[in-house]
Amino acid sequence: MKHDFSRRRMMQAVSAAALPGVTMPAAAATRPWPVTEGPDTPKICVGLGDGRSGSAQAGEAALRRVKQLGVNYVLGGGPRIPWQENELRERIEQLKAGGITLYNFMISGFPNTLYGRPGRDEEIEKVQQSIRAAGRVGLPVVEYNFYAHRLVEGYYEETGRAGAGLTAFDYDRVKNLPPLAGVGAWDLEQMWSNITYFLKAVVPVAEEAGVLLALHPNDPPAPLSRGSGQIMGTLAGWKRLIDIVPSNANGITYDCGVTRELGEDPVEVCRYFGSRKRINHVHFRNVRVRKPYESYTEVFPDEGQVDMFGVMKELVRQKYTGVIYPEHPRALDADREQPNFKPYYPGGGGYTGIAYNVAYTRAMLQAALSS
Repeated sequence: MKHDFSRRRMMQAVSAAALPGVTMPAAAATRPWPVTEGPDTPKICVGLGDGRSGSAQAGEAALRRVKQLGVNYVLGGGPRIPWQENELRERIEQLKAGGITLYNFMISGFPNTLYGRPGRDEEIEKVQQSIRAAGRVGLPVVEYNFYAHRLVEGYYEETGRAGAGLTAFDYDRVKNLPPLAGVGAWDLEQMWSNITYFLKAVVPVAEEAGVLLALHPNDPPAPLSRGSGQIMGTLAGWKRLIDIVPSNANGITYDCGVTRELGEDPVEVCRYFGSRKRINHVHFRNVRVRKPYESYTEVFPDEGQVDMFGVMKELVRQKYTGVIYPEHPRALDADREQPNFKPYYPGGGGYTGIAYNVAYTRAMLQAALSS
């Protein structure tokens, strides 16, 4: 009898909830499906030319490969500085004709600025001209690096599940490499002085142009790279950077994989920079770390130590509305069997790997927006 009474009470409660004027709890409200990207949500992007996915001069078939993944945004490396408005506009319109928006261009080509050498003022002027051109054509983000040297010599391939290719890094393999000729070894404070000079010159221009700057963290985040200190090789460095010029235009590329390589909590770090509106771009990938800064393996997004769903939920919670790049695809046989397959990193993949990363990222995004 007690069981029947409990069941009767439950059925009465369900019936009451269906009556007119009875409000269902918010958690039980029907949500529209499918959950889609929009102006107020993060958006998934891929790189121009990622695994044959397309290029700035792509034809219809290449752009279709991007659209088949449900992706509407791309990023890529920009032209030689100074960028010309007509050249940027031509690229943007070509992609737009295929239903794709160019969201982020990487800017480079200022070595004298990196090292504080004569000629940096001329380079910075070209960067300023490029940022203004980006603003005039509506390019939202300009990304850049500020490596004294990037220790890519420490990458090597590892074998993952069922023979898939993974990318590993081991500092012990390369920690004794000498400085490169023509580069030399740079003290950490020298590099901080150089980027301070750069930021004070370009951030006000970016603000005026309506462009967000995104500095990518050092990856790999080795303690020294051929004798040179790395300003973005620690979380303390990331925090120091955004304080040099207080502006939303002076932001970072938040990379949850690199964050874990530093031994930091990706969700907490996302919250720190997101709450300050300094995340201007996002890289979404996973790693297994053996020793912070020095030894780790880049793995499939579903098998590493980063709480990928936690990161996505935090991005949504912080109301991040920029693009998320599910980068560094793993090497799968379907890509390796393609003619002229040449991965960017040892153990890196191509279009099939990108498709896997995009699908995983979209599942995370839809779940986060629904939770």
